[in-house]
Amino acid sequence: MHQQALALIENASDVLITTHNRPDGDACGCVAALSEALRGLGKTVRPLFLSPVPPWYAFLFDEKVPVLRTDVQVEELATGPLGQCDLIVIVDTNSYSQLPHFEEHLKRIDAPVLVIDHHVTSDGLGTVEIVDATAAAAGLVVCDFLKAAGLPMTATMAEALFVAIATDTGWFQFNNTTSRVYRCAADLIDLGVSPTDLYDRLYHTFSPTRFRLLVTMLDRLELHLDGRYAIQYLLQEDFTRTGASYEDTENFINECHRIASVEVSTLLVELKDGRVRCSLRSRGAVDVSQIAAKFGGGGHKMAAGTFLPGPIDHAKQLIFDEVAQRLP
Repeated sequence: MHQQALALIENASDVLITTHNRPDGDACGCVAALSEALRGLGKTVRPLFLSPVPPWYAFLFDEKVPVLRTDVQVEELATGPLGQCDLIVIVDTNSYSQLPHFEEHLKRIDAPVLVIDHHVTSDGLGTVEIVDATAAAAGLVVCDFLKAAGLPMTATMAEALFVAIATDTGWFQFNNTTSRVYRCAADLIDLGVSPTDLYDRLYHTFSPTRFRLLVTMLDRLELHLDGRYAIQYLLQEDFTRTGASYEDTENFINECHRIASVEVSTLLVELKDGRVRCSLRSRGAVDVSQIAAKFGGGGHKMAAGTFLPGPIDHAKQLIFDEVAQRLP
């Protein structure tokens, strides 16, 4: 797969790189690192996000990356500079459901597609797919590809991939943190990465609005099933009152896992269109990817997500029923 992927890249001159909606650290780090790697090969690279990048990841990019439907309209995907792309690279997802407003373009184009991912959930989007479901982060898969392809790793690429790997392992706290993760992290540190500086930039830079949103969520914490299941939720009015944005909720779901009894958790966020975004986490007793898949979502055994019909109380009951059936 590495050789086939490299052949796609070598045959391309104009490359569009994108990732899933609501990009996290893994997605942003992979897009940043691959963009620099392909530019180093002389390619014209056009990164594109499907929703805004959280401010704490902006430092990974020299300039603002355009966002679909904000900076670039959907119809422009087939015209102008983006219409000239002869290769599309998708990282950290292989699912149409995570590519809103981009998926129809993907179904229409003739250009080859390279997928680099680590999720089990797959719609088979790629002409060539490098998928390693044993990898803790897509950043690990990208590291392996760059090494196999013999592409040089710069200090800025190493920093981006360290962010990818560290954030998808909960800063090396989740049980997906294997020796492979530490070996790769050590290699990146040898290239000049400062974990302490990165941690400060990512986790010690909350805005007052984001912190107020976190306080609101914690105030609504509910424990069920003898304290083994935690539900947290946020309403539209909470974003209006605090001035926070949807991106500010990243990693909020992990807060309740400070409670020793919690084995499964849910964060529900009410959206403007009436749907409820559902994030799920597990310490291993329940495969939350199965719950997400039942509602059209996906992910991993320990971390998954989907969308549910509103209102919040209805969404809460839907997920509660599924967890209650599965929690031993």
